[in-house]
Amino acid sequence: MKILVTAFEPFEKEKINPSYEVLKNLKDQIVNAEIIKMQVPTVFYSSTKKVIEKIQEISPDAVLSIGQAAKKSSINVERVAINIDDARIPDNAGQQPVDTPIDLDGMPAYFATIPIKHIVEEIKKEKIPAVISNTAGTYVCNHLMYGILNHIHKNNLPIKAGFIHVPYSSEQVLDRPDTPFMSLEDMTRAIEIALRVIANEISVSNQWN
Repeated sequence: MKILVTAFEPFEKEKINPSYEVLKNLKDQIVNAEIIKMQVPTVFYSSTKKVIEKIQEISPDAVLSIGQAAKKSSINVERVAINIDDARIPDNAGQQPVDTPIDLDGMPAYFATIPIKHIVEEIKKEKIPAVISNTAGTYVCNHLMYGILNHIHKNNLPIKAGFIHVPYSSEQVLDRPDTPFMSLEDMTRAIEIALRVIANEISVSNQWN
């Protein structure tokens, strides 16, 4: 079993992106799944293109993308991605689409196909705050989540996919009093729990097929 995990480079003048710091710290194998790690640019279209190329190269059983969510205090497991780009700030290539469909021929929205409620339950069992989020925003995170699910849907691929937002790390809030954050250790543990849940679900599903 192979699970592709993606995370973003820093953006908006940040020196780090906690999603990528988490990615670097993940174990290389969780349960019976090989964890394949990939950093992607915080850039519309290019991010999705690179992940689709990797999907075509390795044929993973699942894709889990991670991104940074400012001002969040919990692990946010995303339920849905919508077919719109509406950027508050430019991406790292200077693009700032406004009210722009991601795919003119695509569905209005796609639901995550990873077990979001089970993931939240298991993370909370480890005393780490976690919630289901009903909006992944309209920036590059939503764009990537939508793009991956759109590719899977259009090509009828047997791949589970979803997105998780993590808070700022402690070093990002040193000069931001009262800004929510989470330790890198807890964020890494939460993502590894999510990957364990995903791997176990795929294993059970494979036994019945």
